[in-house]
Amino acid sequence: MDKKKTIKDSGGRRPWLVIALIVLVLLSFYRMNPDMAPVAEMTAVEFYGKLQAGAIKPPVVRVIDRDTGSTWLTGELVASSAGEAKDKEAKDKGESSKKPKYRVLLVPGENSKMMEDLRKRGIPVVIEERRSILSPFVVQTIFFVGLLVFFFWMTSKKMGDGGMFGFAKSKAKVLNGREDKRKITFSDVAGIDEAKEEVQEIVEFLKRPDAFRKLGGRIPKGILLVGPPGTGKTLLAKAIAGEAEVPFFAISGSDFEEMFVGVGASRMRDMFAEAKKRSPCIVFIDEIDSIGQKRTGAGAIGGSHANEQTLNTMLVEMDGFDSNEGVIVIAATNRPDTLDAALLRPGRFDRQVIVELPTLKGREEILSLHGKKIKFAPDADLTRIARGTPGFSGADLANLLNEAALLATRNGLEGVDMKTLEEARDKVLWGRERKSAGYSKNEREKTAWHEAGHALVQLLVKNADPLHKVTIIPRGRALGATMSLPEKDILGRSRSYFLDQIAVCCGGRIAEEMFTGDISTGAAQDIAQATSIARDMVCTYAMSGNFGFQSFREPSRFSADPLPPAFSEATAREIDAEVTRLVNEAYDRAKKLLSENSEKLSTLAAALIEKETMDGREVEEIVGIKREEEAGQE
Repeated sequence: MDKKKTIKDSGGRRPWLVIALIVLVLLSFYRMNPDMAPVAEMTAVEFYGKLQAGAIKPPVVRVIDRDTGSTWLTGELVASSAGEAKDKEAKDKGESSKKPKYRVLLVPGENSKMMEDLRKRGIPVVIEERRSILSPFVVQTIFFVGLLVFFFWMTSKKMGDGGMFGFAKSKAKVLNGREDKRKITFSDVAGIDEAKEEVQEIVEFLKRPDAFRKLGGRIPKGILLVGPPGTGKTLLAKAIAGEAEVPFFAISGSDFEEMFVGVGASRMRDMFAEAKKRSPCIVFIDEIDSIGQKRTGAGAIGGSHANEQTLNTMLVEMDGFDSNEGVIVIAATNRPDTLDAALLRPGRFDRQVIVELPTLKGREEILSLHGKKIKFAPDADLTRIARGTPGFSGADLANLLNEAALLATRNGLEGVDMKTLEEARDKVLWGRERKSAGYSKNEREKTAWHEAGHALVQLLVKNADPLHKVTIIPRGRALGATMSLPEKDILGRSRSYFLDQIAVCCGGRIAEEMFTGDISTGAAQDIAQATSIARDMVCTYAMSGNFGFQSFREPSRFSADPLPPAFSEATAREIDAEVTRLVNEAYDRAKKLLSENSEKLSTLAAALIEKETMDGREVEEIVGIKREEEAGQE
């Protein structure tokens, strides 16, 4: 115990020793040149000129330096009238005035003559001998030794806890699972039940490691959490640490990157060294794709020697010669395809846990969990909101409830009602309404016809998503919007759905042309969406009869390996022709549907001009078309 205390105290006194050494060097230099005020260096000729002019103020000090053997004269000059006035003014104000000083180096052989001239003029000479506390050699030795000690102190591990300026020290944040009062458990995670079950045995191993070793089982060394952004990968890792009550090291992949080559590898080694001291523990690396990308080889496009050093260090630390028993590495990424194969082999990241977007049941659980802190009105229906938010992640749902709470507060409501919840959902999906954006009557009518064309085609085709809302109020960057929401989980899409969706995209341009006899730029986004759907049908999903069961995906331009072209130029021309055919056929079908229902289109456009925003059910009543609910839909 005493030994530890002594070591700690000596380490704590080290900065004071360095400071004392620096002060000693500065004092030694001061003793060598104590005249800190500005001194005018003069030659003997200049001194005689001042002497004859009466500018030398008595007495004159003759300084003899016993260390160097040099001799010089010094003293004050007689100030001019302007200088005397300034000195008097400073004296009246109580300030100290600095008078000009001089310094004349005496050459051997001239001392006696100059002394004789000063005595003739009645100027007394005071002799002063000076000797430094330390000799110049000792001072220089102390100076260089001090520099060496200071440099060693800067580069030692005590400086910043990890080398010079702390660059090589790991930036991982350490949370103690037992002492953390704000720890997260599995009860704080909702909507990803399968993922929770898969990592449950990790918690059991950390709590009861002997039970697993008894039967010869080996817990996975690494778990890779894979899923879209916002699905709860980081939250799940925190819950594992909270349930197991073990130390939790949290760091991002980008924290290993630095302008100095080799720092990332040093931080990786330091992090695992700290983790071994606190095992059993969990090391969580978020966004591991920033350091775990595929090694492309020297000279390849996108290759980074520093990142490869960090990756190699991590591979060795996870499964090398040294054992990391009790250290479980959890990493998260939404780009597993970019990771190096050596990371994904057994012994490194043994298991991949897929954290998918929540299902309808999962969205209800997430909304209920986040809704505990929010006060709702009696008509608020979180189940309906869950049905109307397919494709939302847990973070999106939390943001939706937060936006709803903010809207209710601004509107002065006592609680968050259903209307506010739906407005918050629409705001998250399509942007906020811009009611202040003024546009002319002609633009307003043109927008109404455009959105009416989309809405009517969506009701007339059989396989499109249910119509949710139509508005001609600018929302986001669009002048109007036709919104559709599938009110159940969609696991796959059919060819008929894509063809109907292309037709819906064409409906706005067709209706606009029917009203004005001209076309505008308002359909730019519709054109891009229709073209993208058609090209995916041909190249990705093999939904074209002309090519059969084939995929025509382009190789990545950043790939290090020389890949042959995915298809020939002749095939590319055929793909373009097939995409054109699909879009043109959908355009003609949408045009036929709107021509046959032109009266309904005109009625819907007039209603939109009057009401500005209409619900899907209102549109169905006005045009007299009732969409049949799909089987299995509640």
